Formats: sequence, C-alpha cells, structure tokens
Amino acid sequence: MIFAADNLHGLNPVVSDAMKKLDPRPIVDLVARIQKSGAGMIDVNPGYLPKRSEDRMRFLIETIQEATSVQLILDSPSPRLIEIGLSVCREKPIINSISLEKAKLCGILPLAIEHECELVILLMDESSFSPPSVEEKISLALEINDHCAASGLPLEKLIFDPVLPSLSWDDSWRRIGEAVNAVRLLSTGAVFDQPVKTMVGLSNLRSGSKRYQSLDIDLTSLAMLCGAGLDYALVDAFEPRILSTIDLINKTE
Repeated sequence: MIFAADNLHGLNPVVSDAMKKLDPRPIVDLVARIQKSGAGMIDVNPGYLPKRSEDRMRFLIETIQEATSVQLILDSPSPRLIEIGLSVCREKPIINSISLEKAKLCGILPLAIEHECELVILLMDESSFSPPSVEEKISLALEINDHCAASGLPLEKLIFDPVLPSLSWDDSWRRIGEAVNAVRLLSTGAVFDQPVKTMVGLSNLRSGSKRYQSLDIDLTSLAMLCGAGLDYALVDAFEPRILSTIDLINKTE
C-alpha cells in the first residue's frame, strides 16, 4: 500500500501564508519533512482560490517540484486549477477527483483524457452525496466508469474512492464497514472483469474532531482497508503512529 501525504493543503496555515506571500521556503521545508516520512505521493490541495489568485497553484507545483520528484496528486474541484497544475507538472500526476456531479464530469474528466492521467473517482452521486451502502457505492462505480469509458478513459486509469465518513455522522461506523466491503469487491475483481485500484482519504474520519476522537480509529480502519486490498491512502505524514502502522502493514503483505 502506497501512502500519499495530505499535509500540503490550503487549510494548513503554513501553506496558506506561503501562498499569500509567494514564499517558497515554508513549502520546501514541508516537502523535506514529507520526503523524510517515506510518502510515495504528495496530495496538493490549494483550497479555494479566487480567479485573481489562481497563479498560486502554479507557484505551489513549481516550488514542490524544485524540492522533490515524488509523484503529485492534483486535488481540487476546480477544472481551471487542475488545468494550471497540469501545465507545469514535469511528470504525469494523478487527478483528484470526479464524481457523478455534472460539472466535474464535464470539466475535469476531459483533462484526464487529454493528459492521459490516472483519475480518482469519488463514489458520490450528482448532488455530491456519498451513499452509505456497498450496493449503492458499487452502482456508482459502474455508472461513473460508463461515463469515463464512453469518453475514452479506460478502467486502468481509474482509482476508486468509496469515501470515508466523518465520525460525527450518525451512521459513521456502518459506513466505515461498507467502505471496507467496497474496497474488497473492487480490488478483487468482483465488480469489473479485473481488479481495480482503490484509494481513501483517511483524514476524513476525524476531520474537525481530532481533539476528542482517538487516533486508534484511524489505525484500525486503515488496517481493515489494507486487508481488503487498498492501494493508496491519503494520510497525515507527520503522525508517527500512522507511519509505523503503514510500515507494519507493508511488511506483512
């Protein structure tokens, strides 16, 4: 299982301040710490940027690439920001993401096709709702794949994300189990004619609730997901217990 560092995002005060000042030094320092963690990828999420500040995406990508050759994940709901990122990427990135939402199918899917990039598929419907049951998740996987195939992006380029819930949701525990089931079905080839790649954003679980939710929940969920065949996880690369768990999982695979 390969992990991607999710620390480089616009909600991180270090990143937002560096973007505002166009100061590369804090970004370079963050990247050095991420590299030291052993991350195989870096998720680059600039957050919301008004049109006058879209050049910050270019600044981020160029600065990161001066410090590392690790593969990048361009993470934004904005086709324009994804396009800017693609224009300066030296190596082919992963695009994160589309769902059944029309704006993403029309705006981001064509970019993945044009640049022949792998594309993360969030198993969410046209209203950005993530259904709770594994049956509904698999139905979305099939439907979104149909859109991709019809547009010319093959199954081999898709990475399916069953979308982990926030633990603040009433049915979060059931949703975690159904996400594990979805990963198992997708990774074993039970859904398509072949196994497909899967990814989760582990930090979704305790988003906004880290002060009163135990890290053990992340670690247990990660172990179950990896046991089901998970390929990629977006994680906090600065959390030692997550790193040691990943190391243990990869040693036993």
